[in-house]
Amino acid sequence: MPILDTAAEKVPPQAWFVVSAVFHYLGPSFAVLLFPAVGVFGVAWMRIASAALIFAPFTRPMKTIRTADGQSRMLLVALGITLAVMNVSFYLALERLPMSLVAAMEFVSTIVIALYGLRTPRNLLALTLAVAGVFALIDVRWSADPIGLGFAALNAGLFGLYVVLGHRIAESGAGRGVETLGAAMALALVFAFPVGFMQALKVLGSPELVLAGIGVGLCSSVIPYISDQLAMSRLPRATFALMLALLPATATVVGAVVLAQVPGLRDLAGIALVMAGVALHRQAAR
Repeated sequence: MPILDTAAEKVPPQAWFVVSAVFHYLGPSFAVLLFPAVGVFGVAWMRIASAALIFAPFTRPMKTIRTADGQSRMLLVALGITLAVMNVSFYLALERLPMSLVAAMEFVSTIVIALYGLRTPRNLLALTLAVAGVFALIDVRWSADPIGLGFAALNAGLFGLYVVLGHRIAESGAGRGVETLGAAMALALVFAFPVGFMQALKVLGSPELVLAGIGVGLCSSVIPYISDQLAMSRLPRATFALMLALLPATATVVGAVVLAQVPGLRDLAGIALVMAGVALHRQAAR
């Protein structure tokens, strides 16, 4: 898709990352509101199904799957399973635990990725500042819910795997990466179909709930995943993993603007540390 390759080259990758970060937080907000009416599995299914249907017209997933070689097809299946299980486990964790704890556990997996690739003293210092900022922003409280913690740990591990697999497909170019992503999302729908279809089926007669489910898929999977590909095609994996430290800072800014949740001194200090860490980091030559 040449238009996406051009967009990836013309627009700084940091800008695409900010777009992804904003929608990563809008999506879960819509999803939580749907839990009582649709159920956790139903919301997860609607997210995956709507994203797969939105991707299909311009990514032609069946053609991508049919023409892929053996190694590429294995990558598609791995990413499809990852997306399906990650989305379901994220919502199951969110049903039981505060979002701050789930987000903190997600960040642990990205720390591992960043540590693997950030090998200069300057970049390790950058990572340290970013981690300190994240834990200043996130009010982490341990939970006595072992089932919720199990789902959160599963989601965190799969989120790290998504970053690794997503970066691998982005190496072929942003346009090609989005086409691969569309095929993987179609496979994710196949894998997730038995899980939440019956819950979702009960509300398919309600246009408001269907539109809300489509909004969840658009905000949670389509816009952020495309933006991730546009950013990943230009950024090394470790750099992208470090920039994920901006997610809690972005959430704080979105909360102040949209929800009038004015950040305190601790929040401002956390944002400053994250920004300092990202600014200090230097991208390795590719």
